[in-house]
Amino acid sequence: MPEVCRAYSTSRQPFERNLKLAAPVGKEQIQCPPLHPHYVAGFIDGEGSFSVSINRHKTLKSGIEIKAEFEIELRADDREILERIVATIGCGKIYDCSYERYGWYPHAKLKVTSTREMEEKLFPFLDRYPLQAKKRKVYELFRQIVLLFRQKAHLTEAGLAHIQRLRNEIRKYGKKHNHRRDFNAALETARIRENRSSGGVKL
Repeated sequence: MPEVCRAYSTSRQPFERNLKLAAPVGKEQIQCPPLHPHYVAGFIDGEGSFSVSINRHKTLKSGIEIKAEFEIELRADDREILERIVATIGCGKIYDCSYERYGWYPHAKLKVTSTREMEEKLFPFLDRYPLQAKKRKVYELFRQIVLLFRQKAHLTEAGLAHIQRLRNEIRKYGKKHNHRRDFNAALETARIRENRSSGGVKL
């Protein structure tokens, strides 16, 4: 499903925030009690998403950009749950998402994109309160990739190849697995997101 939290003006660059939406909210601005950590781990098992994208990038010395993201997206009327999850794990930002053009309800999305915050906050939490479903294996692969990236392994040919192999392992746990002979997984996003209906609204 396309990312539409920025979609309104075709003249805006991809990295520019849609000014019609509220600015993202971080843990410093959230004043709410944390949740029970086991509840949060179960919530991530059902609604969490781990994704890794590998793309060509002209301005980077290596020519390759690796992006790792953890996110949870819910309808906007459940925003408080996301705020309390941020308070529990100690990292992340919450973004408003508008699906107005599709006639869908507004959503809110919790995102962790900082690999430093992943290493220092998210991973210790999930290691202490482990996931129970198959997403646990996805998390373990995701964690390996992020730590390799933090160690700058992607700057070597062997390290990048290792990251690509791990990322392709993540793809096997998705809902669809592409078996086309001409499919090149080298520069594709591996994303595990479950429990989403075709209409874009969580069930």
